Amino acid sequence: MNGAQDLGGMMGFGPVAIEQDEPWFHAEWERRAFGLTLAMGATGSWNIDMSRHARESLPPAEYLTSSYYEIWTKGVEKLVVASGLVSTEELTRGRSLSEPAPIRRVLKAEDVPAVLARGGPAERPIGQPARFAVGDRVRTRNMHPQGHTRLPRYARGKTGVVELVHGAHVFPDANAHGQGEQPEWLYTICFSGQELWGEQADSTINVSIDAWESYLEPV
Repeated sequence: MNGAQDLGGMMGFGPVAIEQDEPWFHAEWERRAFGLTLAMGATGSWNIDMSRHARESLPPAEYLTSSYYEIWTKGVEKLVVASGLVSTEELTRGRSLSEPAPIRRVLKAEDVPAVLARGGPAERPIGQPARFAVGDRVRTRNMHPQGHTRLPRYARGKTGVVELVHGAHVFPDANAHGQGEQPEWLYTICFSGQELWGEQADSTINVSIDAWESYLEPV
């Protein structure tokens, strides 16, 4: 979907302000928001792609006026309602109004370091060879899906070169909507800045993105 989160190449948002020695959290509530997101994701009630889609499908005006962890919190609110763990009325009142719904897993505090260290590998076996190889020229599809996608808007319909072949990985466009993992080959594609933004762009700039096979066509 062409949501407000897809800011690459857009103008008018000002420079990225780099904060020297930036802390992990700027307020205690941000620490709690991170912990809540992690704990709820660990229940297995949704997957990481569903979580991204919940955040990125916030109304544009709300997304652009919310801070980073406000967006995370609003995403969790959408997910707990959609999965039947909490009602909209309970969120509004700030308290439970019925018996808690069962969850599959509970992440205990003492297990968090090991869980974070293990991560969530998304590489999967696949029964077909990669369509492209390093050095191949490819063109990204000019696509505007209503659902989730990881292909940036600024890189659609553009020609680049395969830099890396990463193996087959969970396809987020399907996984975000409960359609299964449907793994596809994943590639790193390198584009020139002028290919992405025209001849007025800096000729020394190259941009690399990761793209699933169904995003690509041979040139």
